[in-house]
Amino acid sequence: MFILKPRKSVPLSLTLLVPIVAIALTLMMGGVIFGFLGYNPIEALYEFFVAPLSRPDQIGNLLVKACPLIIIGTGLVFCYRANVWNIGAEGQLVLGAMGAGWLALSFPDAQSPLFILAMAAAAMVAGGLWGAIPALLKIRFRTNEILVSLMLTYVAALLLDWIVRGPWRDPMSFGFPLTKTYPDAGLIPALILPGIGRLGQLHWGVVFAFLIAACGWFYLSKMLSGYQIKLMGDAPRAGRFAGFSQPRNTIAVLVISGALAGLAGMIEVSANIGQLQPNVSFGYGFTAIIVAFLARLNPLAVIVAGLVVALAELGGDTAQISMGIPKVVTGIFKGILLFMLLAGETLTRYELVRVKAHHTQDQQGRS
Repeated sequence: MFILKPRKSVPLSLTLLVPIVAIALTLMMGGVIFGFLGYNPIEALYEFFVAPLSRPDQIGNLLVKACPLIIIGTGLVFCYRANVWNIGAEGQLVLGAMGAGWLALSFPDAQSPLFILAMAAAAMVAGGLWGAIPALLKIRFRTNEILVSLMLTYVAALLLDWIVRGPWRDPMSFGFPLTKTYPDAGLIPALILPGIGRLGQLHWGVVFAFLIAACGWFYLSKMLSGYQIKLMGDAPRAGRFAGFSQPRNTIAVLVISGALAGLAGMIEVSANIGQLQPNVSFGYGFTAIIVAFLARLNPLAVIVAGLVVALAELGGDTAQISMGIPKVVTGIFKGILLFMLLAGETLTRYELVRVKAHHTQDQQGRS
């Protein structure tokens, strides 16, 4: 029989190779799925991963699609490195959008260039407080943060739906569940590149997404508090001996993760929508989980992982239009990719060792 034995050391080559193999296997299995569905696998994979990059404006749209994934994925890295499992980033994104929307709708005549920063702060506070709920319940009542954060996602979605259909609905929306549009000071401006102009829907939020990922890497890699997060995740007993607090660490990472998810919600609405509506996200909070694991919990690698996943999302839209491939196939891609990454992560940390059956029985007898 075979058992999983922890590796004494993980080679760098194995760490770099696993994500590449996971993506390659995902592409192979995707090709098989396309073949079973009656589509040309080569043509389908081309539409998914090459066609979206064939025009400059599409590259801008790819960056916009990756923007919330990078921000949320960076926040989730904080949680997962601390062995705290935040699955509710989608709800925290919604609360962040609502917090920023409340400020924008409360000051319809705002003109200050600093108003957008105030909206970002409101979004981070709202998302951080929503993320603090599962943290406090975990510390006080030992609840499972996976279930609590996930259930709060549906609470947030229903709360947003009620608000845009009720107290915040624009009287001039002709019955549609929409709020009033934000003032110009509450909209994120387009990013104009010198000599090129604007690429698709490219906006300044993309630049901040890259900066957030870089700051997250610096914090986790170079700061003592970042080391504390990793230590409490890998060896909580050693962390307690060092004087670190597990409850404080749990609250910190969930608040940081929630705040970044809330910021992503604010950027998504202020840059692309300009008002609140029942659906302000396309599942970014859930998709970012794949991004965090694809990046191997490295904030800098989150940028690359976010672009890869965004490419699959954008390619799904392209393939749906050009070949009539169902949108659900994109979800299948992401599911296969996550499965491959989790399997690769297990084989990176553990090695498969064959043991004799009587040896295993002797060990069980001694225990």
